[in-house]
Amino acid sequence: MWDWFIDFLAWVLQVLADFCGDWGLAVILLTFIVRLLLMPLTVRSLRSNAKMQAMQPRIQQIQEMYANDPQRQQEELRNIYLQTKVNPLGGCLPLILQMPIFFALFSVLRDRIPETAHFYGILDSLSQSVSGSIASVGIAASWVFILLDILFGLLTLLPMLLQSKNVEGAQRTSQLIMGVVMAGMMLWFGWNVPAGVLLYYDTSAIWQVVQQLFITNRVNEQAKAEAEAQTVPMAVQVNVERRVRKKRQHKKG
Repeated sequence: MWDWFIDFLAWVLQVLADFCGDWGLAVILLTFIVRLLLMPLTVRSLRSNAKMQAMQPRIQQIQEMYANDPQRQQEELRNIYLQTKVNPLGGCLPLILQMPIFFALFSVLRDRIPETAHFYGILDSLSQSVSGSIASVGIAASWVFILLDILFGLLTLLPMLLQSKNVEGAQRTSQLIMGVVMAGMMLWFGWNVPAGVLLYYDTSAIWQVVQQLFITNRVNEQAKAEAEAQTVPMAVQVNVERRVRKKRQHKKG
């Protein structure tokens, strides 16, 4: 199954390269096609994440109220998810679907394209890695490869910085720390992958940043408003003990 997917992706990339006359541009076109196909799921994911953020006070209230009753707690959480039509794992789906393409492209660019495949002379080889280019021609001649890798890290961090503006306190700090760690990991990972993979990811990340600026904020506002309107506040239960009014005993005259 995996070999079939790699063959299919190699065929798509070959068709795009024949169409536009350049392998690097074919990688960029492939990125646009993938992002466009995933756009409906991406919008649903954004709405789901925004609703989850809006529901956090209610979720924390349920967790505190039923801390000693896990079964009732799960039942109440399921009810609120059904009420607002939110899937807690829905935000991960677009990322999960992109991962096979990302790793398959690694194999395609390493083994299935010509060694002379380039990007308009800017990149002389899409299958060459940053470390491989430095080893063969030196650091100065590999500046484009190094730049792609640096963008790989920065464009991993930038969306998280934009998202952190919508949260405060400890959650914002944790997001920033996670972003820096992820950016460092991507720099290390990108050092040894084919330059075509970096080109794909950088293009996809730029798409995400533009989407964050022009689409995500609007979707978030609408989704949060819907979640707040759909979520009914929990009623405070108060046990009231009625006192039975006793009849007065009248003294006999």
